[in-house]
Amino acid sequence: MSHPVTLTRNGRCGLITLFSPPVNALGQSVRSGLLKALAKALDDPRVTWILLQSGGRCFSAGADIKEFGKVSRAPLLPEVIDAIESSPKPVVAWLHGVSLGGGLELAMACHYRLAAPEARFGLPEVKLGLIPGAGGTQRLPRLIGLESALVMILSGEPVGAGQARERGLVDGIIERGHASEEVRVAMGAELARRGVRPTRERELVAASEAPLAWLAAQRKGVALPASGDLAPLKAVEALEAAVSRPFTAALARERELFLECLASPQRQAKVEAFLARGRDSRSFAAGARDATRGITA
Repeated sequence: MSHPVTLTRNGRCGLITLFSPPVNALGQSVRSGLLKALAKALDDPRVTWILLQSGGRCFSAGADIKEFGKVSRAPLLPEVIDAIESSPKPVVAWLHGVSLGGGLELAMACHYRLAAPEARFGLPEVKLGLIPGAGGTQRLPRLIGLESALVMILSGEPVGAGQARERGLVDGIIERGHASEEVRVAMGAELARRGVRPTRERELVAASEAPLAWLAAQRKGVALPASGDLAPLKAVEALEAAVSRPFTAALARERELFLECLASPQRQAKVEAFLARGRDSRSFAAGARDATRGITA
């Protein structure tokens, strides 16, 4: 059986390629492979920067939904994401197709992001009764601002590459027909020359002069519905932590809130309904197909 993550070299670039069809779900073998490939790239003196990419039809459609509710097997996604963000060598992500849930969280941990024109980005966890649990509520507002992040998280809807570029989620778009490996490496090298840029160290920007008061008002608008779905309220709480706590403490709070949602019966009911519809059980990809129709960059 071939390995789902490989490391090759193109000049000074270490190419880490994820390939786990059909949608590059971030199961345990992929997570482990990413850590091993990263370690090898960091140990290779010929490699000065890293390009993280995926084969197949998308970057990654997120977590392996079959792992939800089961005993977690190391390494967990937050550990992988922290290792990438902490890399002393610049890491650039090449994003095509969809980057959803954990896939987008992985991309946001990279120091720079390049996208294909048709790329879509989203955090659809709320549709399964969850919130992002690997830093999504902490890194997204540092990239696109607090207000835009809340809308994106609560809606669960993906955005196109053009909108992502305008908001600051991606750093550049490679036009269709020019996205060969050589072009990706050349454009990635230009970004990597700027040096390491951890997302966690970026300032969280809010349009409101009183962001906590603004979030408190939003909390009233997502009061617990009759269904008992905790996810919207927990998402607001996670963003409150992003505003009021140091990054590490806020990240830990996000994880606590994620686990609360994971343990809720409403979450289990939503996942069972998701699987009963006959969609791909390995990721969020199938659940996002309808949402991406009609969305333009």
